[in-house]
Amino acid sequence: MFNSFKAMYFDSLPDKIMNILPGLLWSVAIVIVGVWLGRLAGKLVIKILVKRNVDKSVHHFLSRFTDIFIRIVFVVMALSNLGFDISSFVAALGAAGITAGLGLKDSISQFASGIQILFNKPFNSGDFVEIDGLMGTVQDIRFMNTSLITIDNKKIIIPNNHITANDLINYSSQPTRRIDLVYSVSYSQDINKAKEVLAKTAAENEFVLKDPAAYVGVKEHGSHSIKLVCQVWCNGKDYWNTFYSMQEAVKHNFDAHGIEIPFEQLDVHIKER
Repeated sequence: MFNSFKAMYFDSLPDKIMNILPGLLWSVAIVIVGVWLGRLAGKLVIKILVKRNVDKSVHHFLSRFTDIFIRIVFVVMALSNLGFDISSFVAALGAAGITAGLGLKDSISQFASGIQILFNKPFNSGDFVEIDGLMGTVQDIRFMNTSLITIDNKKIIIPNNHITANDLINYSSQPTRRIDLVYSVSYSQDINKAKEVLAKTAAENEFVLKDPAAYVGVKEHGSHSIKLVCQVWCNGKDYWNTFYSMQEAVKHNFDAHGIEIPFEQLDVHIKER
């Protein structure tokens, strides 16, 4: 009985090994190639991210994600080559992915928006931006959200999908900015003299650029005054210095030249009977 058992199993073992050996070696080769391609793809991803100036904190994550994804694909190919039925495994994995996607759709949307922001680069850290009415300096850009620091030093955390779905204004994207300053003068004043004072004030301001030159003109005939516009250009980093210094200097120069800045007033007439 032992001899028949031995003949059935042990004597045929070399033949069985020889039958599966080519497929096993081929599967091992597939896994090795997958590991090599995964590492190569991970390094290639880092080179692409560096070339596009993507934040360094993202490099390791995307590199590892690419590496692991490629390895999993090649392991599945190796198992399929050995004759394993992976269709049920793939189906279960797909169902789990759909379930997770439905439960985490907001997070996935934020993550996808974060990838879009990091690659398209509508703004960088340090830029002053306005997003759906919220203004501040970009402090940090992450996969799920972006944080801003407001002028009065408040921190705002905005989900990335909210950023990509709304209007965005990047005030730091250009090296220079134009400031439109509006001043009111009385109808009784000489507007040519007022324009000369504004032009001289702009020319003397250390933050105002000479090119493009400042422009002064009549903007509007208001109900109580003539409104003059003074358009000046400055470097983006000097925006607020230019704004506040011009406001102060114009008041001083108007006073020095006797130019009246009118204010709204109400005249009440009492009629006696």
